[in-house]
Amino acid sequence: MKIGIISDTHGSVAGWEKSWKILEDSDIIIHCGDLFNHGPGNPIPEKYNPKELLNIFNNLNKPILISRGNCDSEVDQTFLNIPLAYPFLFYQINNLRILVSHGHIFKKDEWIELGKKWKINFLISGHTHIPLLEKVENIIILNPGSPSLPKEKIPTCAMIDTDEGDIKIYNLLDHSVFQKENL
Repeated sequence: MKIGIISDTHGSVAGWEKSWKILEDSDIIIHCGDLFNHGPGNPIPEKYNPKELLNIFNNLNKPILISRGNCDSEVDQTFLNIPLAYPFLFYQINNLRILVSHGHIFKKDEWIELGKKWKINFLISGHTHIPLLEKVENIIILNPGSPSLPKEKIPTCAMIDTDEGDIKIYNLLDHSVFQKENL
């Protein structure tokens, strides 16, 4: 199974399009939040068009699970035909347990403790716009970065591939592997 991971699109159709070249091979997509609004602290991203991005999400030909971010609103939920989970999203497929939160609520130590308590395999968050992939004890911590407003100038998204037994963060400038970890 392939699980595509994306976060912080912030209304950018260009960011989504760059990511889709990776995510289209996934069986399911997890979005870590901040779908449409660019927020007052960010520049307006390339091809900023929240309405078009909303239509893309509403008409996606595969399942997408979404954790609500700090820039997502109740109004967004009114137009989106996919539920926004808050403060976190739990997903289990076979014996793989995934906990997702946007990343603005839990401190890293609290997040790891929650992961241990719930016997989570993946703790996934966004918010920082900085990709992160690390193993803490038996938990993989993942932040896919942002395809739209990356803080380190490299737009990214990620893919968990249970058949290949790995997780990869992709550089969306050239679709190369930015970082890789075995499951």
